[in-house]
Amino acid sequence: MAGGKGERFWPESRLSRPKQLLPIVGDSAMLAQTIKRLEGLVDSQDIFVITNAQQRAAVLEVCPKLDPAKVIGEPVGRDTAAAVGLATILVRREDPGAIFAMLPADAVIHDAQGLRATLETAFLAAEEDCVVATIGIQAQFPATGYGYIQQGKPTQKYADRYAYKVKRFVEKPDHDTAQSYIESGDYFWNAGMFVWSVDTIVDQLEKSTPNLWAALLKIDTELSTGANLDELLEEHYPRLEKISVDYAIIEKASNVIMVESGFDWDDVGEWPAVARHYPADNEENVVRGAAYLQASRENIVFSRDPDHLVAMLGVEDLIVVKTDDATLICHKDKAQNLKDFVQSIGDQERYSHLM
Repeated sequence: MAGGKGERFWPESRLSRPKQLLPIVGDSAMLAQTIKRLEGLVDSQDIFVITNAQQRAAVLEVCPKLDPAKVIGEPVGRDTAAAVGLATILVRREDPGAIFAMLPADAVIHDAQGLRATLETAFLAAEEDCVVATIGIQAQFPATGYGYIQQGKPTQKYADRYAYKVKRFVEKPDHDTAQSYIESGDYFWNAGMFVWSVDTIVDQLEKSTPNLWAALLKIDTELSTGANLDELLEEHYPRLEKISVDYAIIEKASNVIMVESGFDWDDVGEWPAVARHYPADNEENVVRGAAYLQASRENIVFSRDPDHLVAMLGVEDLIVVKTDDATLICHKDKAQNLKDFVQSIGDQERYSHLM
């Protein structure tokens, strides 16, 4: 799933080339890193990318090994349940007996081998039983920006790893609630990764989102007559129900199991999270690019222009992002408001081209 707008990483991230198509962490696009981690588990020719139609060309540019026919551009965003349903009909047309994973395009994971091993367990579970398998991330701190999964009793082993019944999913908590989750030991971060068989997810779509699924089946039927997918999406997609897969299906399903992660993970949802992945100087400043800081602490500087110096004197807790046509200066405490701020910039006619 690679269709986000990435407003929280503006001005580096733009609608035509958002976060997942940029090297926010690392030296290659986040999507390219995600695909590379799957090498040895899933062939690149068996990967579909559901993205925004405006981003499709950029996806193929940063991931040239993908099958162009499997890079699908949504004409409008209809949230993740529609993306899952579309992926389901496309995968089913390839192989009705397939087991497939839905993965976000833009997580930071350094331990690729651990990811593949965890996914392999989830694939085994989905193949052997009619379950929705999700990945629970060991919570490292009381994050208020993540959803959580409460782990239940172990179900059975797949290969040499247990899976666990999911008691419940909870939305982003406040700090005290998140701290209580950490202390309990049975809450995990929800990484938004799901594995299931075609039959299992079709059953869930039919039960939980019958109108959405019926509309998608019309696309599937017309594809069988030789109709063009892009044209069908233009016609049908804007009318699809807009709802998240978590709310529509995952939180209501009774057959959800969790596999504990055997790898590191970071959603990297906003600029302050980037600092966790780069070394800091003696004053806890994290700098990428040409910058000179004096008497300044705990700042983040992100600039790709080697000929433009960012100079900072006597400031603390700032985010400074320099691009060719825009510069962001933001206090870290306001990073969570950046999405709304960027939307308000886009509402100004003279600046709409910067979105």
